[in-house]
Amino acid sequence: MDSGPGRMADGGAQQPLTIVLVVDTIGNQGNGTSNSALQYARELSKQGHEVRLVGVGAPEYPAEINRVPLVSWVAAKQQMQFARPSSVLFRRAFKGADVVHIYMPFAFGRKAYAVARSMGIPVTAGFHLQPENITYSAGPLKYLPGLSSFIYWLFKHWLYGKVEHIHTPTQMMADELARHGYRARIHVISNGYSPRFSPKEAARDKASSRVGAGGHFRIIASGRLTNEKDHATLIRAVSLCRHARQIELTICGTGPLKRQLQASAKKLLTCPASIGFHKNENMPRLLRSCDLLAHPSIADSESLSVIEGMASGLVPIIADSPLSAAKQFALTPSSLFPVRDAQALANRIDWWIDHPEELAAWGMRYARSARDQYSVKACVRKFVAMERQAIENEQDGSQPMAGC
Repeated sequence: MDSGPGRMADGGAQQPLTIVLVVDTIGNQGNGTSNSALQYARELSKQGHEVRLVGVGAPEYPAEINRVPLVSWVAAKQQMQFARPSSVLFRRAFKGADVVHIYMPFAFGRKAYAVARSMGIPVTAGFHLQPENITYSAGPLKYLPGLSSFIYWLFKHWLYGKVEHIHTPTQMMADELARHGYRARIHVISNGYSPRFSPKEAARDKASSRVGAGGHFRIIASGRLTNEKDHATLIRAVSLCRHARQIELTICGTGPLKRQLQASAKKLLTCPASIGFHKNENMPRLLRSCDLLAHPSIADSESLSVIEGMASGLVPIIADSPLSAAKQFALTPSSLFPVRDAQALANRIDWWIDHPEELAAWGMRYARSARDQYSVKACVRKFVAMERQAIENEQDGSQPMAGC
């Protein structure tokens, strides 16, 4: 008797699954959601499952680009493209699949949901796009009262109100979804980090020695160059530091504020700053070459860049913002500063520079914390457990949730 994909196979071991990941943008590794999907896909394959990626840039099931006037232009500056829905593509990719997981609630994801359900395939969804990430890039529209709440409602109406299982990377986002009336079962599972990110095996050069000898103290930040990531506060903070003349700042990312941030850094900073895109494959080495991670972001659903920095042995300094889940990673008050407060951030930076022994010790503590809690291997196991629950719900005759 066939045990079914969500059941135990002979001998008690669960059978591997065929999982389809639907992501508008897959081929561009400058996008955080794309990176997360590719990382999960690699680990799912390592754990014995068959993974099919569907979206722009996918190797076997590539989608065409859907060019939306104005919106696509803004999204492209953040390494994001929208995929054109295709029933033919979806039916080919979904044939024989056990479950379909959708990353975004836009036209591509909504059509994927409709096709999968018509084929009798269970669907789960990931909530990775925080509405505040949209509103902070919406120009004057961001001042409209209730705009974020409307986007939560719209996303629920489009997709999330129709699925029974939603993956979100942090408890903060799970609480926000519940607060906005999402009735699905919400699974809190980190996006995790790749084992490529690890601390230096050799002892790190003492930052204080280099600063005392006229060398540089290297600070790194990573994230889209947009208003909600607030790199402008970081640049001002570095300019206010007592050690400003010896701080070398690198901001990894791309986005509509690139030229504005470069101009600000050139005006305010003594040392030339590097602001721009870095390939994901080069990030482990770059992180290990730095001394401190700054994360001034106002809004985050998780922030994989902080986890990767921690895994690389960097102490983070994180904005304490009510809209950012990244603050959960802080292990000491010295890793937090009031959001948008440049002087407070400057004070934190100076303190860590002045206390190199604490910097080294806490760096190793952060690396252990990342390893113990956020490895992609453990996260993917939890993700698979969610997918098996969705399959079992389908086999038991549970109906997908209707509307919102």
